[in-house]
Amino acid sequence: MRDLKKWCGCAPPDMPVTKGRYIEIAPLQLPDHGDDLFAALAGAANDELWRYIPFGPFDDAAALGATLAEVVNKQNWQTHLLRDARTGAAVGMASFMRIRPEQGSAEIGCIMFSKALQRTPAATEAMYLIARHIFEARGYRRYEWKCNDANEASKRAALRLGFTYEGTFRQDMVVKGESRDTAWFSMLDHEWPDVKAAFEAWLAPENFDNDERQRKQLEEFRRK
Repeated sequence: MRDLKKWCGCAPPDMPVTKGRYIEIAPLQLPDHGDDLFAALAGAANDELWRYIPFGPFDDAAALGATLAEVVNKQNWQTHLLRDARTGAAVGMASFMRIRPEQGSAEIGCIMFSKALQRTPAATEAMYLIARHIFEARGYRRYEWKCNDANEASKRAALRLGFTYEGTFRQDMVVKGESRDTAWFSMLDHEWPDVKAAFEAWLAPENFDNDERQRKQLEEFRRK
């Protein structure tokens, strides 16, 4: 545990353009990225992706861009566009939310993976690169993941990525006309070295066959 007697907080996350083997992460620029984001995440074929997002779905790129810009500005989010590092195609987005630099704490949320990104090495690499930035480049103490308690896929993802379940806030908010219980997860700075080692072992080329199928699951690299 770090000595906090001289703690004076951290800088905002402000993640720059970051490129991995599979994914590229860049600050979202609207309206410039609006069409790319719409192509990746919106339209009737993607309505289910918006089930647990507090806004959307959208059938118009301009409406998506305008709504997202308004939410980002009002909520003080830092939102990032995810691109396939090899093709340049937009494949998703993720946002720093509940940013509290004075406490060294931020949430990663409003995570949306296109169907092309889901269950791929690129999706995991994106989460690794963002966590690495928040802990190593910015020195944050706490990294949060929150989701609708009904969103079983999100809860499984949090645990797979190395977050720890902390509890559920009952009747926490009303979203899209429904009562939402919110499940809370966190990752702490002193936990990051072990989580990082597991990420890097899982992402190593030797953990994948020629069809990019994993040889070992991420959780296996964290087991003692």
